[in-house]
Formats: sequence, structure tokens, C-alpha cells
Amino acid sequence: MKKLFYLLAVFSLLISCVSKKNQAIKQNILTLKDSYCKAPFKYNYSNRLPSYNSDSIVEANKNLKTMFSDQSILILNALDNLDEVHKIVELKKDSSLASQVKILQLKTKINSRITIALTELDAVAAEFDCEGERVAQIGNYVDNLNSSRNNKLILYSIIAGAASSIAGGIVKSDGWDNAIGIGGGILGAGFGLATLNPKGKKVEFIHQRNLLRDIWRERLESPNFPPFIWYMYTEKKFSNREEHSLISNMKTRWLHYQFDDDKAAADQSVIFSDGGFYRADDLHNRAAMLNQMQSATRTINQNINYLLLDLDKLIL
Repeated sequence: MKKLFYLLAVFSLLISCVSKKNQAIKQNILTLKDSYCKAPFKYNYSNRLPSYNSDSIVEANKNLKTMFSDQSILILNALDNLDEVHKIVELKKDSSLASQVKILQLKTKINSRITIALTELDAVAAEFDCEGERVAQIGNYVDNLNSSRNNKLILYSIIAGAASSIAGGIVKSDGWDNAIGIGGGILGAGFGLATLNPKGKKVEFIHQRNLLRDIWRERLESPNFPPFIWYMYTEKKFSNREEHSLISNMKTRWLHYQFDDDKAAADQSVIFSDGGFYRADDLHNRAAMLNQMQSATRTINQNINYLLLDLDKLIL
């Protein structure tokens, strides 16, 4: 009888340790539950988006095509700097000092707009990065919860088997001996089967400022993105093949790789809501999508780099 008592005492101690560990994990989850990535100051960007009549814009500025690529012309239009460039082209016909000073002043104005655009890109990419890290952290916590749960159930299964064996040795009645053995076997099997839960635990995760929602819907419905960044996301001329926009291509990849081409399930996913209860797979998918958008945002710097090179050639 003493053996059974000691076994139960050890069992209770192990449960207590696991419980304390889970409480610590849940407390850590609370610190990640709501976003710490959003900017402390909310800037109200203008709702005005640049024109999407790209062919008309390029045609109207065809005199610049010998100096700028079509993409550079469209960026200048989006930054509202085409007038300054046309003035520089005219001023270059005059080699006077006053003309040179005016050219430098105009270039400074253009550079100022480009600097703002670059900082907007950096800010958006940084928020994607921060959100990706936040989701990855809580995803790891859920993985730990699932792992802890499975380890605990395996431990219970072993203890149940051991307890039934010891109890069977103590109880001499054949009827009770068989009942204890069968009960212990069923209990151990039950704990073992419980570890096969393919989805695992859920955790609440909030993101009212959802950077992925506008991307998925392909509509700017929030103040999450500056108009220039959104234009670069949605203008087809800035994608590789110029057939679909950057975010349209991104959405196609998400639908295929993250949602197995099930658009109805994707539309209803917690990933594009204000938040809710996530399983580990959903958290890992969200982290991957945020990291993909961070990379896509940073690639826009290449377009601006080409524009800066064209501008330098114009001024020289």
C-alpha cells in the first residue's frame, strides 16, 4: 500500500510542476497578445492615391523616356515631382550660374520627396518585421504548450500503467485484479490517443491593426499604408511581368501555399480578421505571410534606386 501512496505523491508533484510551467507560458502569452509593433503616433495619411492611368502618364511625358525608364516616370508622378523634372530639362539648356542654382534647388525638392518615400518604405517594412517576430514568438509558445501537453499525457499514460500494475499486485482478488488491469490499460490508451490531436491547443491573439487584411482584399480600407506604398503595391507596372500587381501575385501564392487553394476558407480565416483564437499552424502561416510582405516591400527600394541613378545622370 505504501508503494501506491508514494506513486500517487510523485504523480501529484509532477502535475503541480507542469501546471506552474503552463501558468508561466500563459502569462508570457498575455504580453504578446496585443500588438506592440504599431507606431505610438498615428499619422493620418492623405487618402488621395496617384493615378493608375500608367500608359497615359508615360505617353504624356514621352520626352523624358530618353532619360528615365517608364517605372521612374511613374514614380515621379506618384511623388508629384514631374513638373520639377520638366523644369530641370528646360533649365539645362541654359548654362548660366542662376540656372544651375535653380536646378540644384529643384533636385533638392525631388530628393526630399524621395527621402520621405524611402522612410515610409522602411517604416512599413519594419512593422511587417516586428509583427512577424511577434507572431513567431507566440507560435513558439503554442508549440511549447502542445509539446508540454503531449509530454504530460505520455507521462500520465506511463503512470496509469504503472499504478494499475502495482495495484494489481496488491489486490489479491482475481476479479478486482482483472478489473484494475483492464481499467489501467484503457486509461493509458486514452492518454496515448489524446496525444494524436492534430490541431493542438488554441491561443487568443489580437491584431486590430491587421496589415494583411488590406493586402488580401486588395483594397486600402485602413490607414495602415501610406498612399505611395499602396500605389507601388497595386500598380501592375512595378511587378516582374506587368500582368498583375505585386500584392495580386502575393495573394495568389498565399491562396495556393497557405490555404491549399480554398478561397472560402481563406476569406474566413482568423488571419485576416481583428484577431481571435489561433492554432499553431495558423500562427506559423501568419508569420510567413508577414515576412513575405516585408521582403516584397523592401524590393521597392530597387525601383527608387534606379530613379535616383536616372536623376543623377540628368543633373550631370
